[in-house]
Amino acid sequence: MNLAGKTAIITGAARGIGAAIAERFAREKANLVLADIDEGAVESIAKRLGAVGIASDISSEEGAQEVVDRAIERFGSLEILVNNAGITRDALVLRMKAESFDDVLRVNLRGPFLMSRAAAKHMIKARYGKIINMSSVVGSMGNAGQANYAASKAGLVGLTMSLAKELGGRGVRVNAIAPGFIATEMTERLPKEAIETFLNKVLLGGLPGRPEDVAELALFLASANSDYITGAVIPVDGGMLIA
Repeated sequence: MNLAGKTAIITGAARGIGAAIAERFAREKANLVLADIDEGAVESIAKRLGAVGIASDISSEEGAQEVVDRAIERFGSLEILVNNAGITRDALVLRMKAESFDDVLRVNLRGPFLMSRAAAKHMIKARYGKIINMSSVVGSMGNAGQANYAASKAGLVGLTMSLAKELGGRGVRVNAIAPGFIATEMTERLPKEAIETFLNKVLLGGLPGRPEDVAELALFLASANSDYITGAVIPVDGGMLIA
């Protein structure tokens, strides 16, 4: 699954799942462009991995275009896009502010749309590309207190299917990963009761997943080994979705 000579953009790459994917791709010799809203954190991981780091708000048209332009300027091509950037603004619906709903949809769904649109122009010309969207099991099963997050992740599934149909004839594969409960800084901030509820649904001994588990699947989907897969939503959840 060597990625030598392939250019990959990873959004939300400064920590958690995004950082794990960046590290895994770096071991496979990909040309990496790492984007994150946290300037200090993305510069740090980019320096460590010998990658290009960009502090950018990918939910804006200008920010998304800047990331893609930098990748093309630096490496001359773009084969892989991992839409991983995401945020949470949890609250029960009756207490959720409209701004919190809009913020989550803006980053988690509008961002991947803008990044995919900008990247697809280059992939179509090359008649090859891999777009990987980071959805969630919550997009299929919902979760109390996360109506905005669940809606954004369900929307990503629809975006994935639509892009796969539009771009498949041009050699661009589009797939989604649906992680379950993965041990990251984001999930550590959840209330203890919520964590226990999630882990009780994990069929594999109630254990949380690791960012590296998601990164391995991302590598497979980015590599030539998955060239006959498109429009798929693949869970990495320890069986949560069927529990």
